Amino acid sequence: MRLKWTFGKSVLLVSLIALAGAAVVGLLLFHWYETEFPEVALLKTHYPHVTYLGPKQPVRVQLKKSAPANWARIGSIAPEAVGAIVVSEDWAFFQHEGVDTKQLKEAIKEDLEKGKFARGASTITMQVVKNVFLSKEKTLYRKAKEFLLAMELNEEVPKRRVLEVYLNIAEWGEGVFGISAASYRYFGKPPSQLSPKEGAFLAMLLPSPKRYSQSFRSKTLTSYASRTVRQILDKMVQARYITPEQRDAEINTPLSFEKVAAAPENSDSRATNDDESVNESTASEPETEREIETPEVEQ
Repeated sequence: MRLKWTFGKSVLLVSLIALAGAAVVGLLLFHWYETEFPEVALLKTHYPHVTYLGPKQPVRVQLKKSAPANWARIGSIAPEAVGAIVVSEDWAFFQHEGVDTKQLKEAIKEDLEKGKFARGASTITMQVVKNVFLSKEKTLYRKAKEFLLAMELNEEVPKRRVLEVYLNIAEWGEGVFGISAASYRYFGKPPSQLSPKEGAFLAMLLPSPKRYSQSFRSKTLTSYASRTVRQILDKMVQARYITPEQRDAEINTPLSFEKVAAAPENSDSRATNDDESVNESTASEPETEREIETPEVEQ
């Protein structure tokens, strides 16, 4: 005996097929997301270990449950040095949700006006996502993943932890990764002892450390470095990390690596090596990004 087919049964069948289809699509989307989008929440319990393999090799990042030997806790870094890097790299870090929409709009407007990618709008959160979890391929798809994962990271991981990770993976020179290595490299001291001006110098290096470290190599600040360090110190006053009096004192205090009798900025003693000196017309352009392998996760 055949089942009598009615309109109600047809609707039920169609509904069941639609639900089954939706379930399959949902499972496929879930699998795609799990495959394409790393679990950024791992940074709550894992530490990125950066391995430098040479100037022409990709940097290797591994996520492990134990901290690297030179890991600097956020509380062990001089607050003024942290402040210098925040006001220089991402002023609104503690206010935005992983992506700074205001800076993004301004960057898009400037890029459209100049007809090229003239300005970036990467927040500290986005840089952590990019340097720990993503490749450096310059595609819209990769950038979209960076935006989404930055917002997810902002929800899953406390701001101070994100900032701590950033300070410990940032590159401050060829093979110099993390603020501990940078502090000893340039000033011969732990990051807890960094002065406001030393923090401002490290912040000045971040967009292009190999280029801007010319000041360290020549033992005197270039005009660009001197101007940028002063600007960062001014921002630190605005953000109340230091007082105007502290800023003035820091400006008049030479960095430890500077020559005792440094030549005036407008003298002819400035380095002329095209490979090392800063071309101020291109000073805002970042270096070519170093490829970073997809991180391995310690189970």
